[in-house]
Amino acid sequence: MLKGKKVIVFGERDDISGETAGRCLQAAGAEIIYESTACFV
Repeated sequence: MLKGKKVIVFGERDDISGETAGRCLQAAGAEIIYESTACFV
C-alpha cells in the first residue's frame, strides 16, 4: 500500500511513539526517512 513512499514520523511520548508508528508504516512498505518521539506539552 505504501511501497516506495518516503515518510517522516513524529510520535508522542505519552501516546504512540515514533518507533511504534514507524514499524507500522514499514510493515505497509514505507521507507522511513526520519523518526522522532517528543513530549508535547
